Amino acid sequence: MESSLLSIKTLVSQVKNEIFCNLHSNSDAFVSSSAYDTAWLAMIPHQNNDKLPMFSSCLNWIIQNQNEGGFWGETNEEGIPTIDALPSTLACLIALKMWDSAHPNIESGLRFVESKAEILLKINYQNLPRWFVLTFPAMVELAEAHALPLVFPHGLVTVIAHIFIRRQHILETEELVGDEERRCFPPLLSYLETFPSTYRFDCEETVKRYLNSDGSLFQSPAATAQAFMSTQNMDSLKYLQSVLHKFPNGVPAIYPVDGDLIKLSLVDHVQGLGLAPHFNQDIELLLGQLYKSQQSEKSNPNSSFPLKLFKDAMAFRLLRMHGHDVNPGESFCWFVHQPETMAYMEQNSQHFITAMYSVYRATDLAYPGEHQLDEARKFAIKFLQNSKTRHRDYNLLISKGLQNIIKYEVDVPWTARLDRLYHRKWIEENKSSPLWIGKASFYRLSCLENTKLMQLAVENFEFMQSIYMRELEELKGWSKKWRLSEMGFGREKTVYTYFAVASCSLFPHNSVMRLIIAKAAIIVTVADDFYDMEGSLPDLEILTDAVQRWEGEGLEGHSKTIFEALDEFVNDMVATCQPQQGSMVAPKLQQLWRDCFMSWMVERSWSVTGYTPAMDEYLETGMLSIAAHTITLPATTNFFNSNANPLQYQNITTLLMAIARLSNDMQSYQKEVVDGKMNLVMLHWQQNQESGIEDSVAHVREMLELKKKELVQLVFSDRFDQEMSKSCKHTHLYCMKVFEMFFNSANLFDSETALVQDINKSIYLPITHRKPFNPNVVPSLKNNDKSKVSARVHTLSNSKPPLCTTNYIKLAPASKLLHLPIRCNLRLTGFGLPL
Repeated sequence: MESSLLSIKTLVSQVKNEIFCNLHSNSDAFVSSSAYDTAWLAMIPHQNNDKLPMFSSCLNWIIQNQNEGGFWGETNEEGIPTIDALPSTLACLIALKMWDSAHPNIESGLRFVESKAEILLKINYQNLPRWFVLTFPAMVELAEAHALPLVFPHGLVTVIAHIFIRRQHILETEELVGDEERRCFPPLLSYLETFPSTYRFDCEETVKRYLNSDGSLFQSPAATAQAFMSTQNMDSLKYLQSVLHKFPNGVPAIYPVDGDLIKLSLVDHVQGLGLAPHFNQDIELLLGQLYKSQQSEKSNPNSSFPLKLFKDAMAFRLLRMHGHDVNPGESFCWFVHQPETMAYMEQNSQHFITAMYSVYRATDLAYPGEHQLDEARKFAIKFLQNSKTRHRDYNLLISKGLQNIIKYEVDVPWTARLDRLYHRKWIEENKSSPLWIGKASFYRLSCLENTKLMQLAVENFEFMQSIYMRELEELKGWSKKWRLSEMGFGREKTVYTYFAVASCSLFPHNSVMRLIIAKAAIIVTVADDFYDMEGSLPDLEILTDAVQRWEGEGLEGHSKTIFEALDEFVNDMVATCQPQQGSMVAPKLQQLWRDCFMSWMVERSWSVTGYTPAMDEYLETGMLSIAAHTITLPATTNFFNSNANPLQYQNITTLLMAIARLSNDMQSYQKEVVDGKMNLVMLHWQQNQESGIEDSVAHVREMLELKKKELVQLVFSDRFDQEMSKSCKHTHLYCMKVFEMFFNSANLFDSETALVQDINKSIYLPITHRKPFNPNVVPSLKNNDKSKVSARVHTLSNSKPPLCTTNYIKLAPASKLLHLPIRCNLRLTGFGLPL
């Protein structure tokens, strides 16, 4: 274990030096190279000698960075080439052919295109994104112009023909720039390098009009390279030289990079991996800088609408989570008051999936009265749920890992999500999705795919598992010693209670606090069941009186067992205090338990006598009987340091008690009616019988949602309870999440099997390690994939595209496809193609 801890400390130090320290000074260093854009810079001939490349370092990068499988470009989480590999590989082959026609890398690249194009194109055909529809035909044409001997399989001819048709449709129907306010992808002009020779426009005048002040064409190195070669604009050359100065070899898909977005994404990733406690100071420093920069930040005119929404929502969530004062309406919720914008987002849903995911996560931190966040949440949930059915195959839009994360987060609300399970999910899915789509490449961040960061996450998770397994065995021994696990009635929840505590990242290295909370929860469960189902009224009155006097003499049977375990537990807690603290802590702890036992006695008396309390009376007692405060407060430093009477609960504790009671009653009212117990849902219904039980459930749910928002506000806003430490606030938050987890969709606490899988994942099962990337593997079509592809090709073949020259469709060589969009009289209506 010592060696594991040493390894973790070493990795933490390395990650600090390699990522966080560099991020403050040079965020550009974390942007991955784009093979496609690098190839375009490599194509530019030297001004003084057109036999040589102007940027030889880019050509060297191409030579040195060809994958063993013969391709350039992106891979997915399994290391398999994505469709990005096709235009990227063709662009790199063209650059090589221009300057060294006999280079051996060309042959292996051609073999990749010939052998893998069919599987990449056919499986992905229905979801080919706009950037691919523009870049792939352009690279095929340019390859033909440079006499690269491309040969595509015969079965691809129809598919490729339709890609050319779609490209032509885009060129004929889209404006060069379009509406900047709601642009959901880069403007057509930012793909200048893909325009065919038949596309008629005043290139020099257009480039001059839309050139950025930095000399770039929409911050795209590839488009700017074409702009320079077409116009010899010296501002464009200066831009390209500045890119090479920052990135001496491979250049990114977009430059300048958004440094703030990189920092936000890193913080989000580190939190997702469960590593935030190791980098708290670094995170606070980064977010503090971002908060200050937001006050004077101007919107980037080249940012697409989805990207801006994605970033603004992420910034709001992370800044609010760390105590900064941010306004949702000003940050990202403005769209909820624009029906036309919302309709536009739904019509272009494939481009807004990650943005809506970011919006959904931001709405987790809604405060009372923030109706814009409520509206944004409703829209985001509906949007994401519809996207799951509308875009079943969005492997070209977002990664499989991110798809799984989105589904998990939508299915399990943040307030009911345990840290450990979420961190494990994040680690296993690897979160290697792109931030946004560039030209023919994903804009990736190397810091998110840092192997040491992932290694640290896995080792940290599994190191804590080794501690948790040992502590759980200790806790089982304690339960057995005091006979709490052998009472013969009620619920034996030793493992459940420890799992809930251990799944909290708030106490990563505080074994004492974990065991205090778990032991308190075990005693509460056993005693509560004794009052509910086992003890006779006289026995319960005697036990209640003994607890009020804190004197167990004369108790027998289960009453004696419960009191002795409780007394020993309180004495052990007092023994951990400083001598001067012990005299103050003991009576406070005893009073917590006195209130709890008295509330159980009151509720049992109600059941026995048939008394029906008023709703306020019931809630006052029920907030005590749920025992959330009894479990939570002793784990907070404020409890030990404060001189206040425990009955004078602060607002955050009162809210936690109410939330726990309401959550329980929402899921237990049907069972408790059968058991003859009181429940807020049923009390409300009895007083409002003209309405159905569904209205009473809705009423209690509305109360619950409001109180959860109030607690979240107390936790994250520095305007409230400034005397309470952040750790105390977060202890309350996490206990709320535990109760929400137990009672979110059902009463999981009473189930014997519902949480077994989660317990194993949190405590026992090691992380499922991903297989190492193997960029040389592209799987063959499986039988079910073959049937899908066959059906798609059959559909395409029978769609009877109105092409004038059908001979070209039947021929496999690329040269016969190049002129297809030019030589054919195209009619594009009624095709049903996913344009």
